[in-house]
Parts: sequence; structure tokens; C-alpha cells
Amino acid sequence: MFLRTLLDTIFPPLCHVCRSFLADPTEIHLCAGCREKIIPLRSPLCPVCGVPFATENGIDHPCGQCLTTIRPYIAARAATHFEGPVQELIHRLKYGKKSHLSRPLGLLTAAALGNFLAEIAADGIVPVPLHRKRLRQRGFNQSQLIGRVLAKKWHIPLMAHNLRRIRWTEPQTGLSAAERETNIRGAFAVEAPDRFKGKRLLLVDDVYTTGSTVAECAKTLCRSGAQGVMVITVARAVR
Repeated sequence: MFLRTLLDTIFPPLCHVCRSFLADPTEIHLCAGCREKIIPLRSPLCPVCGVPFATENGIDHPCGQCLTTIRPYIAARAATHFEGPVQELIHRLKYGKKSHLSRPLGLLTAAALGNFLAEIAADGIVPVPLHRKRLRQRGFNQSQLIGRVLAKKWHIPLMAHNLRRIRWTEPQTGLSAAERETNIRGAFAVEAPDRFKGKRLLLVDDVYTTGSTVAECAKTLCRSGAQGVMVITVARAVR
């Protein structure tokens, strides 16, 4: 108890977003004010791609695109909207090299998507990989760090490094949906297909924007023999 008090005096617990003092910090280390600004992604939504949209009587049903497009994954879900404190945390994680922020983001995701997890019985968690050039620049793969938090919280094996990004791609930011799909095509490969054969895999990324990256990863995983792929992201950019 004394040691805890001493550490709190020297290194006071602060909110990861606004840096205000936390008298009673939780695992996530976010103050009540910042947590209130986080917008959870809830029904009504498309049960396939997970996009939220207004429906009659608030009932979930496939969106127009999923009615006409076959997705390479079974379902996709995000914990929150990509704005406010979550957007700031993700940007600081990726571009500010604040790798410790993967923990609160992973914990937020685990808490929000626990019910979805219970429905899918996943055999392993696969993070979306970075190209080795990007990995050298950033120093870490944010999706792998978030996946590690989820793996520990949900007691599911983390299956990193088998899905690889084999081709350099330009950043997807600023590209249209069609350009993103072309840019990412053929960028991934599986090193040892037997490790994924017959397994239900949970593909993890930080943000779902148009879905082109996770779709290309899911195609690659299914071609390697995976029984099915479900997608989980911390946030979703909703237009």
C-alpha cells in the first residue's frame, strides 16, 4: 500500500487523453469526461460489415452494399466511432509512437465487443501485418499490440507473423474506395497455410474505413484454408 502511494506521488495517474489527475484510475486510465465523449458503435447496424445506419424499428439488417456484394469475411464489428478521444489515441499510437496506448484501446475494444466474441468461437487472433519498411519506420505494429491485449483478455491465441504483407503499398489515406482496393490487392500472403487450415480466425486492425485492407487480408486467409474470418477493429470511420 505504501509503495502504491509512493508511486502515485512520484508518477500520478493521469488520463491518457486530457492528462487530468485520476483519483481512482481504472485499467483503461481515462477520466469520466473523456469516456463520455467516446461514441460506441451500436445497433441498428449491418450484421455483415457492421456499418451503423437507421432502420425501421431499429432492427439490424444487411446494408445495401452487403446485399449486392459477397464479403470475404463472415462479419465485421468495431467498438467505437472513429472520432473524439479514440481518434486522438489511435493517432498518437501510430504517428506519435506511443505504443503504451495500445492497452487502453485494446481494453476498450474487449469490453465493447465481448458479446460479439461469444457468438463466434474464434480459434486465433490474427493482426493485420505491416510491411517491413513501415515496421522499421514505426518500430511496432499497432494492430499486433492491440491484438495482444485482446488475446490476453479473451484467452485466445495470438497468431502473429504468419500473415505477412509482401508488397509495399502507399498510405490509404486520401484514396477513394476503388483506389484503396486496387492499392492493396495482392499485398498479403500466408507463410505456413497449415497453421490456419480449418480455423476460425479473428482478424484485428485499428480502424475500419472502407474495409479494403481487412477484405484483402480475409481473402488471403480463406485461400490458405481458414474456415472463416471475423473482423474486429477498435474504431470505424462512419461517413
